Amino acid sequence: MRPILMKGHERPLTFLQYNRDGDLLFSCAKDHNPTVWFADNGERLGNYKGHNGAVSTCSISRDSSRLLTASADQTVKLWNVQTGEQLFTFDFDGPARSVDFSVGDRRAVITVDPFMKRPSEIHVKEIAEDVADQTAASVLVVRGPTGRINRAVWGPLNKTIISGGEDAIIRIWDPVTGQEIRSTKDNVNGHTDSVTSICLSADGSHFLTGSHDKTAKLWDTRTLTLLKTYASERPVLAVTMSPLLDHVVLGGGLDASKVTIDRSAGKFEAKFYDKILQEEIGGVKGHFGPLNALAFNPDGKSFASGGEDGYVRLHHCDPEYFHIKL
Repeated sequence: MRPILMKGHERPLTFLQYNRDGDLLFSCAKDHNPTVWFADNGERLGNYKGHNGAVSTCSISRDSSRLLTASADQTVKLWNVQTGEQLFTFDFDGPARSVDFSVGDRRAVITVDPFMKRPSEIHVKEIAEDVADQTAASVLVVRGPTGRINRAVWGPLNKTIISGGEDAIIRIWDPVTGQEIRSTKDNVNGHTDSVTSICLSADGSHFLTGSHDKTAKLWDTRTLTLLKTYASERPVLAVTMSPLLDHVVLGGGLDASKVTIDRSAGKFEAKFYDKILQEEIGGVKGHFGPLNALAFNPDGKSFASGGEDGYVRLHHCDPEYFHIKL
């Protein structure tokens, strides 16, 4: 797979997401400027200027008309994808970490980091169809778990919210009452270190989590039953799943500065595993630092990775990839 190298960020990448049609790729980085690219050839279309801090995650509406971005400048901004215009700014009392549009795009779940003795928070906001009607009020606020919540996403049909963070516990919340429905707190097979990323399957029936404990785990969305575990040699910072094949991809790595104390440092590659058999089937190298972001195109024929080196690498899968035999 010969990658297309996309250099549009001056700082490390933090997040990548394709739009639903798979023709646009959105990237977030610590350089304040979320960027949009053509997913086919890697051409940069433009960026969204307005944040004053590192941008950690983004979410794109189903019709690709609106973009939400969460930033360390304590704001979440709503953008017009086509024009780059800022439509609305949600202000918070701490750095905004994660954002995710609901199915139907009428709500968004946002996580806010602990800050100045304030605990971590999960906010649910109404997203108005007409920007003139948009308000900053939260429909629901959950003041929650100890430590940072790194990621929160909507479950199937917006019936639940799934979150994971520094306390290593995955939680499923009721988005109406804010009650915790179930968690991995007492699960002996759960993560033992900070949960870094969550990726929901295309049909929403299961989801994948990555962790600093050097594993990724596959869970049943409804029951939170552990289905599979994928072991890595290094902390898993990003995870994604192929919508076409039974493949999961893990990315991560230790900083090169730790190479003297851990032999696994310095190996920066996207590792492919068989989803069912849990066996490693290959890897894609190229980054000069840990992989912080991974995303599969909705058509399953290409994927993108973003690293600490500031590069986005766009990989179009070779025909042989679709016929890998174990």
